[in-house]
Parts: sequence; structure tokens; C-alpha cells
Amino acid sequence: MFATRVDNRADRAIRPVTLERGVMKNATGSCLVKFGDTHVLCAATIEERVPGWRKNSGLGWVTAEYAMLPASTSKRTPREYKGRKGRSQEIERLIGRSLRNVCDMGAMGGEVLMTVDCDVLQADGGTRTASITGAWVAAYDAFEMWRKSGKCKRNPLFGQVAAISVGMVGGRLLLDLDYREDSKAEIDMNVVMNAKGEFIEIQGTGEQAPFGKATLDDMLSMAQSGIEELLALQRAAVQL
Repeated sequence: MFATRVDNRADRAIRPVTLERGVMKNATGSCLVKFGDTHVLCAATIEERVPGWRKNSGLGWVTAEYAMLPASTSKRTPREYKGRKGRSQEIERLIGRSLRNVCDMGAMGGEVLMTVDCDVLQADGGTRTASITGAWVAAYDAFEMWRKSGKCKRNPLFGQVAAISVGMVGGRLLLDLDYREDSKAEIDMNVVMNAKGEFIEIQGTGEQAPFGKATLDDMLSMAQSGIEELLALQRAAVQL
């Protein structure tokens, strides 16, 4: 039976979260996001080009890349070169989809490409949810710099996006799982939402047991409460 959380958090409490902006000199926008012992460096770059399939559309594009640095886990994680791991591809596509859901790509100032690189410096569960939350801050700052330089008329981000994990561990619903909790979870879920309370993506799995609609509803409600906290932290970080 799962007893107490390592940091003595309440079941519905998120880990201490910080969003430190402007941590990279050469990035158009950057954010070092920390969810407890999970630390991710998010760097946004804007280039005046788009993928070949996007040319002559008059629209921009937003994408992401994700990687775990070798010393981010207790056992060294080999570097990824060409031929990326399926997990990393899945996560970076999730980050890109999440950002595109709150971005007007017709307001980016033409055919320009934003890439948000999310590099995990230290992993203790929830790297994808931390990446999404920090990526939005990096993207916001990058677009603000782009706007102030006269490249676009307004910030193309028309809303916020953040993400959190929730799971069933030892028969208890817990918010914002660390690695110890995630590795034991009977049910594991990642939830992405915008500031309107709308869901962008839900990734839920019965790792050890199936679950019913009542449990699903409870998990989504718990996730929403955590995401509302994260959205408030984002607004405070960028002074909205």
C-alpha cells in the first residue's frame, strides 16, 4: 500500500514550480522550468523560413524538439542523434500540438518558423508536462521580442496552455506524480488544457487495472485544479 509522498505533499498538491525566464543569451525566448526535481530548459527560436510543405501558404508554423540529457537520470541516458527514439518523437509532437492550439499562425508575420527546444536537465517524473508548461513561457517571450522588433503586429499567442500528470497510486488519486509515484501507478494520465478550461490532449492508461468513468472524471477534475495553478504561475512569470 502506498503510504506517504516523498515530500509529504497532499494528494491534490503540485510540486514546487518555478518558471525562470531569459536564461539563454542567444535564444529568442527561454525558460528554465522546475517541477520539484524535474528541470527542463526550454528555448524558443524564430527563423524566417518554413518547412517545404508550408511554403507559399503565408502562414507560420510552430514545432518542438525534446531530449533528455545523458545525466538527467540516475543511469546515464545515451544521446539521441538521427533516428530519434519513439518516446522523444511522441513527446515533442505533443509539445508542438499543444502550442499550436493557442497560436494564430496567420499572425506570426509571414512564413516564419518557431522551434521550441525542450532539454531535460534532470528527470524525476512529468518531463512532458513540465516541458509544455515552460515551452509556453519561452514561446510567449520569443513572440514578444518578435513583435517589438516589428516582425509581427501582435503576439500570435491568443491563450495559454499548461499540463500536469495525475495517477492512481496504491488506490489513491495523486496530482503531479514524481518518478517514484509514476513507476508504481495503477493508472497514469497526462492532461493538457488551455486557460478556458478546455482540454487539448488527454493521455490516460490503465497501467495495472482498468478504470471507470467516475474515476476518469475525478482525475480530470484533479488535473484541472493543478493546471489552473500552473496557468496563474505563467501569468505571473510573463506579467500578464
